Amino acid sequence: MSSREKTIKELEEMPDSEISFKDIPETDFDFWREAKLTLPAEKKAISLRVDKDILEWFKSLGKGYQTRINAVLRAYMEAHK
Repeated sequence: MSSREKTIKELEEMPDSEISFKDIPETDFDFWREAKLTLPAEKKAISLRVDKDILEWFKSLGKGYQTRINAVLRAYMEAHK
């Protein structure tokens, strides 16, 4: 288990009573008054061939690897518009 995985596991197992909120400001009605609901972009399932080591590296980062791959592709797209 990597140190990152150990840290995540420790955080997941931490009871809510041990979470410190001292650096998070409280929110009130004014904070939320202009909030807008933003739905995630529609996804399209595809079959994509990538190098084995690339896929294994993304998977090694844990849950959400497909979302991270999408974020990398989006950043590339935005940079090349």
